Amino acid sequence: MNSLNAIDVDWAWRPYEPTKNQPWNERLAAHLFRRAGFGADRRALQMAVQQSPSDVVDELITRNQETAEFRAVADGLAQQVLASGDPKQLSAAWVYRLLFTPSQLLEKTTLFWHGHFATSAEKVTDAELNWQQNRILREHALGDFSQLTQAIAQDPAMLIYLDSIVNRKSHPNENFARELMELFCLGEGHYSEQDVQELARCFTGWEIKNNRFRKNRYQQDTGEKTVLGQTGVFDGEDGVQIVLQQPQVAQFLALKWFRYFIADEPNPSVELLQPLADVIRQHDLQIAPVLKTLLQSNLFFSRYSIGQRIKSPVEFIVGTLRSLKATANTQLIAKGLLQIGQGLFYPPNVKGWDGGRSWINSSTLLGRSNLIADILASDATRFDGGSLSEYFESLDIHSTELAISHFETCLLPTNLNDTTKLRLRDSYGALGSDREQGYRRLLHAFVSLPECQLG
Repeated sequence: MNSLNAIDVDWAWRPYEPTKNQPWNERLAAHLFRRAGFGADRRALQMAVQQSPSDVVDELITRNQETAEFRAVADGLAQQVLASGDPKQLSAAWVYRLLFTPSQLLEKTTLFWHGHFATSAEKVTDAELNWQQNRILREHALGDFSQLTQAIAQDPAMLIYLDSIVNRKSHPNENFARELMELFCLGEGHYSEQDVQELARCFTGWEIKNNRFRKNRYQQDTGEKTVLGQTGVFDGEDGVQIVLQQPQVAQFLALKWFRYFIADEPNPSVELLQPLADVIRQHDLQIAPVLKTLLQSNLFFSRYSIGQRIKSPVEFIVGTLRSLKATANTQLIAKGLLQIGQGLFYPPNVKGWDGGRSWINSSTLLGRSNLIADILASDATRFDGGSLSEYFESLDIHSTELAISHFETCLLPTNLNDTTKLRLRDSYGALGSDREQGYRRLLHAFVSLPECQLG
């Protein structure tokens, strides 16, 4: 089977069961944690392989809320930042969550929705509104897509971003109506310009006052509208619900999640996605059951998925750190992420980040390498609370060769070829008297490899 779309569809979505030829091991567990989160350290991987794959997926799914203790700390940091009013400082508060969250899938999916329902602090300059939207995304990240979409439709940051601060019946603003169908729910070709115009009328009277959403009944168009084949005296909530009832929503979301969790390319066929789309509808647009089907599937654990995505900057930086139990200066990371193309709270446009091959070019590869170098050079960077050499000592790693093997397991979808390994050993094999700096130079070289950009 050389083609993604030549595989057996029934096989693709059945739960993966370990076999002699494809055993459940640390490498597959690392693949799961990279995709359903940002990575796991060696001890966490060892614990995971003592469970069944489905049990590990279940644990990731059921941790669909932050613990009260973690939320109190993370929200406390965010509140301190909000006092400054600077959205760029707010990015560091989110980096803290990414590095320390005990609910990795929740945070990974929150990041997905940030790119899906994209707004940027370049335009929405109020830090509080950006954080308010971030909380909405996290609250519904693994919940009900219908509720999430309704909440976003009334989110001040979204309405400001799409120029819907004031929506008058004499001049309906079409921006949100168009993006709701094209970018958020249906995709191109599944609505008409008349649908955009009629749906826009549903949102008249919606406005922002004192940074809060409200309905101005004097500006609401109370006339009859026809949206996507349905006619009635609809308001905004009705309009959103009509869009969500369209059959195309399930295929649209299935493709989005396929690209985010399985592979950047090639595009899967409608036939391959249909079983996943069916699960979406069977569960009335509930997100968690669909991701459970996806994350425990044969397709997810197959060669069509492993190594078939390019890590985003967040996945690359946060994944490297989490996989080595490392902590670092969150301000440094947040600033660096913006420079290499994925600034948190700064998507490039309403389409979010394109992802895939667009993440990688000569400039961004150099930027990734430089950011890792800055992180490794910082005194704030610790590995399980200590130095990298102390961390390796605790894992009984005493040589360059063992360190390379450790990096392969935790950071790579597949092993390096022998030539690359030999080059690393030849260049960094002599750790010298300063083993700490030797290991850090080796780590920098390793994560700068092209192979380490794949997740």
